[in-house]
Order: sequence, then C-alpha cells, then structure tokens
Amino acid sequence: MARKKTTLLLHILFFLSILSEILITKANTTNSTNVDLNQGWGCIEGERKALLEFKHGLIDPFGHLSSWFGVDCCEWTGVDCNNKTGNVVKVDLRNDCDFPPWLGGEISDSLLDLKHLNYLDLSCNDFEGIQIPDYLGSFERLRYLNLSYASFGGMIPPHLGNLSHLCYLDLHGEGYYAVGVYNLNWISGLSSLKYLDLGEVNLSKATTNWMQAVNKLPSLLELHLSNCELNVIDLYWNNFNTNLPGWLFNISTLRDLYLNSAAIRGLIPHVKLQSLRNLVTLDLSENNIIGSEGIELVNGLSICCNNSLEELHLGYNGLSGELPDSLGNFNNLRSLNLKYNSFDGPFPIAIQHLTNLESLDLRKNSLSGPIPMGIGNMLRMKILDLLFNLMNGTIPKSIGQLRELTELFLDGNSWEGVVSEIHFNNLTKLEFLSLHLLPKKQPFRFHVRPEWIPPFSLKYITISNCYVFPMFPSWLRTQKRLEDITLKNVGISDTIPEWLWKLDINRLDLSRNQLYGKLPNSLSFSSTTFFVDLSFNRLVGRLPCSFNVTLLFLGNNLLSGPIPSSIGDSSSMEVLHVSGNLLNGSIPASIDKIKDLSVIDLSNNQLSGKIPKKWNNLNQLYTIDLSKNKLSGGIPSWMCSISSLSNLILGENNLTGDLSSCLQNSTELYSLDLGNNRFSGEIPEWIGERMPSLR
Repeated sequence: MARKKTTLLLHILFFLSILSEILITKANTTNSTNVDLNQGWGCIEGERKALLEFKHGLIDPFGHLSSWFGVDCCEWTGVDCNNKTGNVVKVDLRNDCDFPPWLGGEISDSLLDLKHLNYLDLSCNDFEGIQIPDYLGSFERLRYLNLSYASFGGMIPPHLGNLSHLCYLDLHGEGYYAVGVYNLNWISGLSSLKYLDLGEVNLSKATTNWMQAVNKLPSLLELHLSNCELNVIDLYWNNFNTNLPGWLFNISTLRDLYLNSAAIRGLIPHVKLQSLRNLVTLDLSENNIIGSEGIELVNGLSICCNNSLEELHLGYNGLSGELPDSLGNFNNLRSLNLKYNSFDGPFPIAIQHLTNLESLDLRKNSLSGPIPMGIGNMLRMKILDLLFNLMNGTIPKSIGQLRELTELFLDGNSWEGVVSEIHFNNLTKLEFLSLHLLPKKQPFRFHVRPEWIPPFSLKYITISNCYVFPMFPSWLRTQKRLEDITLKNVGISDTIPEWLWKLDINRLDLSRNQLYGKLPNSLSFSSTTFFVDLSFNRLVGRLPCSFNVTLLFLGNNLLSGPIPSSIGDSSSMEVLHVSGNLLNGSIPASIDKIKDLSVIDLSNNQLSGKIPKKWNNLNQLYTIDLSKNKLSGGIPSWMCSISSLSNLILGENNLTGDLSSCLQNSTELYSLDLGNNRFSGEIPEWIGERMPSLR
C-alpha cells in the first residue's frame, strides 16, 4: 500500500511539472504576435505517421487505440503534445493492472521519430515475452519510463543506461516471462534517477559490483527489488567508502548479505526492516559503522527475522550502547559476533536463551558484570570468547555443562574466586583454553589436583596472572596435541620437566615464574619452534649450545658463562634476547651467520672485548642493544651500513674513540644511546641534522 501511495505521488508530481510546462507554453503562445496557426490545433505530420506505424505493430483486441485516426494526433488517447511546438512529449498507454491487458504485439522503432518524447508508459499490457527494445535507450529527453507488468522477457538491454535525464524507471517483471540482467553497470549512467523498480527481475547473474553502481546514483530515493531471486549478496572486501544504503533493506528475498570489509562507514540508516523476514546471514563486520544504531538494528531484526536469522556479525566497527534483551529473541541464531566494538553495560542475560547458539564472540568491548549462571543451558555452544572486557565475578560452574565447547577465551577480565576440575569435567571437546587475567591484588586461582587427568585434549592453553600451583602442572603431560603453552606469572616454583622439551610445540611462554635449574644443552623441540620465553625466572648454568627457535627470550635469569660460538648455527633465529644475566666473555663473531636476525639484546651482562668487526650479513637488524656491559674499542663500520636499523643502544660500556662519521648514514635511527662511555671529541652537529627520527 505504501508503495502505491509513493508511486501515485511521483505520478502526480510529474504530471504537475508537465502541466506547468503546458500552461507556460500556452501563455507564451497567446501573447505571441507571430502565431503559427498549425501549432494550435495539430501535431507534426512526421510524428503522426510514426505513431500510426507504432499502432500498426500492436495488437489491440479491445480497440483502445480506436481514436488514433485523423490529422491531429495530439487529440488521440494517451498522446500529449507540446502546445507551442506540436511535438509529441508523452505516450501513456498504461492499462489498469486489475483488468485484462489492452495491448500486445511488437514495438516499432518508428517511435524514434518522436525526438521530444519525455514520458513513455506501456505498463500492465501483454507483450508475450518479447525483449525490451535496445533503441529505447536512444530517447535523450526521456524522463519517465514505465514498462512494468507488461510481460517483457529476456535480458534488459544495457542501452537504457544512456537515459541520463531519466527520473523514473519501472521495469518490474510480470512473473510468467523471465526477465533478467547480466550486470547492472549501465545503471550508473542514470544520473538523474530518483525511482527504480527491478522487482521480479532475475539479478542472479549480475556481477558483484551492482551495488556500487546503484549506490553511485546521486538522486536515488527509492529502490524496489522484490522477488528478484536475489538470495545472496556477497560484496565483501570492496572499497565502497559510503554509508550503508537504506534501499538494501527492501529486498524481501534476501537470505544472505555479506558486506564485511567493504569500507562501509557512518550510521546505520533508520529504515523499516519488515522486508528482511527471510534473512539468514547478516555480516557487516570490519567496516566503520558507528553509533548506537546497532542497537536499533538488533531490535528491528529481532522482530522481523527472529525465526530466520542464523548468523549476525557486526564485529570490528564503532557500535556502542548496552546490548538489548531483544538479542534473546533470535530462536535459531547460531553465530553472534560483536567483537571489537564499544558495547557496554552488563552481560545481557537474555543471551542465555539462545539455545541454538554455537559461537558467541564479544571480545574487546566494555561489557561488565559476571557471566550468568544460565550460560550452561546453551548446550550447542562451541566457541565462547569474552576477551578483554570489564567483566568480573566468579566463573560459573555451569560452564562445565557445555559439552560441545571447543574454544574458551576469558582473557583480560577481572575474574574472582577459583576455577576447579568441576568447570571442565564435561568439556571433552575443548581444544583452546585461555585465561590471561589482569594483574590484581586478590589473585584468581586455577586449582586442580596434581594427579588430575583432564577429559579434554588441548591444542592451546594460556593461563597467566593467576595462581596455579607451586609444582609444574603434571596434567599437561596428558595433553598429546599441545601446540601452544603459556603459563605466565602463575607462581610455579619448580624445575622444567624433561618431557616438556620433547613436545612438538610452536610456542612456549613460562616467563615471570620462579623456575630454577639448568637448561638442556640443546634447546631443540621436535620441530622448529617459533617462540620461547623463559625470562624473569631463576634459571642458572650456561646457554644451550644450539637452538631451533625463531624468537628466543631468556632475559633476567642467572645464566652465566660465555655465549657459545655454535649459536651461529641457529639459522632460523630472528630475536635473541638474553639481557639481565651473568654472561661473560666476548661476543662471538659467528652471530654474523644468523642472517635473519632482527633483534639482538645482550644488555646488562658482563661481556667484554670489542664489538665484532665483521657482522656484514646482518642486514635485517632492527635493534642492537649491547648496553651495560664491559665492551671496549670503537663502533665498527658495519653498524652504519644497516638501512633497517632503528635502535642502537651501546650505553654504559668502555667504548672509546671519536664518534664514527659513518653513523651519518644511519638516517632511520629512532633511538641512539651512546652515554656513559669513553668517547672523545665533540658531539657532531650531524646527529641532529641527519637523524630526524631520533626521539
């Protein structure tokens, strides 16, 4: 009903504009002293013949065009002329769609002789599946074209894109004869268009840039795409750089809408969402949609598609406000992703009613309060991610009822109390467990028996900033699929068990505990390990002779002795961080063999001798920190030839000589510390001139 009123209003406005033009023309004609008598009563002969030829191609079973005879075609049914020039400006052969069609047959190209035609309406007739003629795109002055419900078939000609003055275009199909498009690129040429109806037009073959073409229409006010066989719109990873268009929510057949990573920005438009009653998937993630309109969108969707929607993804935007209770109305929702927004307020209790939910991702918001006890009712839950919110309280034991749970991420909150075996007894499918807590005075405890055998087989575990147990957790030995272990600042005061070094893991972080004892002679796991951090412990003895680690952090322990020359065989190493130990001797020249090394930090040790002169292969170095040692000699020239070098820290040594002029070439330095050495001479002026990035 609303559409009919809008269409009627557009008709009235258009008729008024035409009537105004006719009245002005009549007034000018009346006041003219040089009147052409032919202009007052007859049409142009060539256009009259064009209309008769057009009539000849039509089938007119009810005699609707019976008035089409005689000299003055301006008096014929459905024909209007310009009173001043006599040119035909309007052909309106619209039928009442509730009655049998008047006209059929062929559409003669004789209409091309109507050079001043600005209005053509052939709607609600029956042309029995013929294709819309290409030449209709040649009417340069056409402002109104209505071919709806006229039983056209085939493909819509892209030539219609030449109608740059067109304000109104209605190509709504009739349904019996299939009409479609290969693409909608031509629409971008309709720069004056205000109304577009492509209902019943098959858009399934349209290329993915059709939305971009439609959205470029600067004057478009209405877009109708009802029953277009447009079930899926997949436009992710585009660069539309535009607001979310309101017409997008008018597509009643739409099932899946993917607009993630499409550079959509601004506010969500205030539109009615009743047309989206069949929507199954809505993905607007990774855009720049802002404001509290996301709440209104959720409220609207919870009414119109509460039984159909299965996936709602609004992550990585700028949405804000308290999550509404209407979230609990999506009876069949399987995936809810709202991460990386600014939602605040308490964790919505209504979410616990989403018994079909399999994935809930609310990470990186500002949600507060505890996890509701009723979360244990969400028996299909596979992924629960609450990372980095403002939540607190105890973790409910009912979480242990989620038998399908594979991933549990509770990091970055302020949990209280204890997590025990009861929380995990039924989590037989758990693979990812992450409990990286914020440090606080009242510690959170992860309390399980030393002899506990978990029901799960983890691939990933992170527990940090909470109390686990003084002894190294032996239950980890039962986890045969572990790839990533983080037990950081958890109060372990024990040696590292031998079995740990035999695991095939990618990442190991045992930093900030009270681990003691010696490291093995070879810090080599079953395969190349990417990351090992054993810093801030009480490990003693010598550095291992070999490593197959990419990023190695052993700082702030009690390691002693020289750096082994065999360290140069660690070809995969990119970061070597052993600061804050008791290492002595000279820096081995073999480090030059580690060609991918980007960070070397040997600071705060007892190293002596000169900095090696021939580290010519370290072209990837970003940071060199040799400070707080007993190094002597000068700055070697190779340090000046590394274009990637940003941080050069050599302070608190016994380095001597003039500041090497070659440092002028280190123009990308961000941090330079040469203090507390024995350099001589003046501070060069070029330090400020050639190093603009120095802080």
